[in-house]
Amino acid sequence: MKEELLLEYLKTVCPGRKRAQTSIRLEGKIQISGDGLRSLVNKLRRRGEPIASGPCGYFYALNAGEIYSTIQRLKKMILGLEAAVRGLEKALEKFGWAETSAEVQRDDGGDASG
Repeated sequence: MKEELLLEYLKTVCPGRKRAQTSIRLEGKIQISGDGLRSLVNKLRRRGEPIASGPCGYFYALNAGEIYSTIQRLKKMILGLEAAVRGLEKALEKFGWAETSAEVQRDDGGDASG
């Protein structure tokens, strides 16, 4: 229900980069937490909805360029997260761990979340 509410809000109030709204504003409008908002945006994007984002917030993309910019930002985030994972895996050596994070997940019951 909130997923559709967010989608409709972005389509009508936030069409295009110039009408982007911050996460905090959207959280208030939809009555959801920051994590909840990011989860809804992720679900909508997975469905193929053109939900874009930038430094000014989230918006409903009006053209391919707006989507492409968001894709580039997300890819940059992925690279940063992968680097962080590699660093943490290296840090495991300080604790005598030589396994990969997948092996650590199995060893601790599957909850290797941050």
